[in-house]
Amino acid sequence: MNPGKLVIRAALVLGLPVMSVLLASVFYYFVNRTSGVMISSGQRREYLLHVPSSYDRSKPTPLVISMHGGGGWPAHQMDTSRWNRLADSQGFIVVYPAGSGAPRAWNVNHGAGLMRDVRFISELIDTLEAAYNIDPTRIYANGLSNGGGMAFVLSCTLSDRIAAVGMVAAAHSLPWSWCTDPRPVPMIAFHGTADALTPYHGGRSPVFPDPFVLPSIPTWTANWARRNRCGPNPVESLVAAGVTRREYTSCADDAAVVLYTIQGGGHAWPGGKPMPESLVGFTSNGVDATSQMWAFFREHRLPKK
Repeated sequence: MNPGKLVIRAALVLGLPVMSVLLASVFYYFVNRTSGVMISSGQRREYLLHVPSSYDRSKPTPLVISMHGGGGWPAHQMDTSRWNRLADSQGFIVVYPAGSGAPRAWNVNHGAGLMRDVRFISELIDTLEAAYNIDPTRIYANGLSNGGGMAFVLSCTLSDRIAAVGMVAAAHSLPWSWCTDPRPVPMIAFHGTADALTPYHGGRSPVFPDPFVLPSIPTWTANWARRNRCGPNPVESLVAAGVTRREYTSCADDAAVVLYTIQGGGHAWPGGKPMPESLVGFTSNGVDATSQMWAFFREHRLPKK
């Protein structure tokens, strides 16, 4: 059932007044607003698009794809990450695609749903390239939590189209052995040490069914560095109070791997709009994940075919 209809039905079941039901419906459709619809793999898929007023059709323009976490929605990812402000000042297009199902999520486990989501993102890129002058060498993907896991999937399945990826509080549910794509894909990640939903040091999560165990984020990052054939000794630096940066260098094709560790940080987007601390923990302002991610993306282009 459509999530909006679920909201209305729940309000009616609870015996709320008709006006309250209508207000609940209007609120849902406002926060869950999208601006584009397409059919992919026989399913209705939605997305929210932001094109800066400075967009010039004569100039190839970068595209940033930003994916919400499990149970989220495009407008929530837009508000949390604040990509639009940077898109306006830097002159790139940003799109927030919607996952599938109710609640919405990305299929980052084995199964047909995974490739349906990959196909959707690929066809979304096709759609935007047909409507705008997208620079094919500067298409980037990033995501929060489950959306970060989808960014990993895209690095393994669309590495011929995605120049680099970014992850925040990413939830990884596929083993490294699943990713057989040999192309080194640049990656930047941000993760809090107090993330209770995707534990920094790995382990069980309250949002994943038993007996699934999430991997350690430092180990996951080191595995990515090995994938990119980086040097074995990362460079560590303190960039702000409670924020450290680990960078793997001397990588194949200059495909650097970077991890920002936020001491005490929760399941949140650093420098972004804070979510309720009772739900996700502390949102740090010690580093702006969006700005740092864009600076990283600008350094990496897809080799021209």
